[in-house]
Amino acid sequence: MKLATFEVETPVGPVRRLGVPHDDELIDIHSAYAAALAADGEADPVSIADAHAPPDIIEFLRRGDRSREAAQEAVAYADEAAIERGPTGGRLRFDADEVSLLAPVPRPNSLRDFMVFEEHVRNALGEEPPDAWYEMPVYYKSTADSVVAPGETVEWPAYSSLMDYELELAAVIGKEGRDIPAEAADEYIAGYTIFNDFSARDIQGEEMQARLGPAKGKDFANAFGPYLVTADDFDPETAEMRATVNGEVWSEGTPGEMYHTFADIVAHVSQSETLYPGDVLGSGTVGEGCGLELGQFLESGDTVSLFVDGIGTLENTVR
Repeated sequence: MKLATFEVETPVGPVRRLGVPHDDELIDIHSAYAAALAADGEADPVSIADAHAPPDIIEFLRRGDRSREAAQEAVAYADEAAIERGPTGGRLRFDADEVSLLAPVPRPNSLRDFMVFEEHVRNALGEEPPDAWYEMPVYYKSTADSVVAPGETVEWPAYSSLMDYELELAAVIGKEGRDIPAEAADEYIAGYTIFNDFSARDIQGEEMQARLGPAKGKDFANAFGPYLVTADDFDPETAEMRATVNGEVWSEGTPGEMYHTFADIVAHVSQSETLYPGDVLGSGTVGEGCGLELGQFLESGDTVSLFVDGIGTLENTVR
């Protein structure tokens, strides 16, 4: 199942909703589930929909299997029902051009980005990875307040002139856990999305020379989307990944090339530390998945499109 966070304009301003793409429309999960309950004679369908199918993605993830079941029921009902609005007064369906698509997790609970593709490490460092890289999945923490929506223009920071993209996949945690063994990690991953970790390479290089960071080199723009695909509908081992710049293919790869798997990542991060629904774990860049490795960088006005088979295309323009 694909999940989409979107905004709709109302007389009181934009309202954020959670939907499922279906036949060129977005099914509003909360409205459609409440309508399905009302059609079955439920006396208080809105309260139950509030509890089991909330319009906030992190609250939705916290409900676990019950929210997934509610979403499935909502789509099935909206697919056959003749009504346009449910008991909340909200519409059941929206055309794509009526809404603004946001990142599937517009404000993650936390954001960690890893570096688990061996080819990328070799290319970026210009040498063999250190022993520690093979022993554990290393990462940095980025800011969760700089998430960029699909289609949004990335305003490049004034302190940088070396613009780069990164072709990555991200796992989103859906269940609270601590000291999670790798063999149980799949139970804690709600789904996957595309991640473009935009990088200001000039300032990043200076930061890394000082043996700390990255910080200003990374924190200004983290693009996610266009959808969160639930783990049961996505295979991170085989999905093809591709980056194009102004329509020209620059990078290709697959998550199957990860030296440390997402299961390894979950197990490592959760050692004596709690993972929560809405935590985002980036894979890091696939081999030759950024301009730094290719020896070519973005220019103002360039449009970067990241494609992952089974998820879709995440597109952003830099200026």
